[in-house]
Amino acid sequence: MLVWLYWVVSLTIATFASVYIIKKLPENGFTVLTAFYVVYLLASQVMATRIIVFDLGFYSFFAPAAVFIYPFIAQVVDMINEVYGERRTHLSILIAFATQVLFVLFIGMATTLSPAPFFELEDAWMSLFGLSVRITIASWLSFLVCSNLDAWVFASLKKRFAKRENNFKHDTMLNPYIWLRSGASDIINLTLDSLIFVFVAFYGVMPVIPLLIGQLISKNIIGFLDNPWFVLYKRLLKD
Repeated sequence: MLVWLYWVVSLTIATFASVYIIKKLPENGFTVLTAFYVVYLLASQVMATRIIVFDLGFYSFFAPAAVFIYPFIAQVVDMINEVYGERRTHLSILIAFATQVLFVLFIGMATTLSPAPFFELEDAWMSLFGLSVRITIASWLSFLVCSNLDAWVFASLKKRFAKRENNFKHDTMLNPYIWLRSGASDIINLTLDSLIFVFVAFYGVMPVIPLLIGQLISKNIIGFLDNPWFVLYKRLLKD
């Protein structure tokens, strides 16, 4: 499917660009990775307005199109953590959260204005950007909890297995301890994010189990598939 080509190309560009900036312009690396983080978040907010059919071949379910972006968000948290440490990762999360708040305020500002009489897309605009307070709160809560937890889990695993990871004698791409902290932190992040968001946003309004199943499966499948790019990122940083 064409979507996977877009996904692979996007992730590859982000990975190589991040490594290049960190190695060639190290003073700008944190800023660039945080900028990627902000772009991913804004893209996810827009893409989440489109519900898609996620087809595994043997099973299909519905999910927001943003499921293809959520693993990017989880991974960039790991990328920042790997180079700049847990403390600066939490700072990056705070900066990214501030941009989310500003984005919502700007959209709210636009929706309070009266549309021009010849503007024929008002209903489409409101259907896309008419913000539900409950959904916004759910999004912010899940983001703050899960991103900060991701940063802590990743840093804890890195510290816990640092000696074993450094003593690994084979190619970086085969180092199980790098795969472990990347995969474990992302799975915890993406799973808990789905649980918090779906229950806070939709409990009592619509059936949450089908929504939850769709998000859990799609996010974690894509989250698992993007792990090789983090390991590649780690390898390129060492070269």
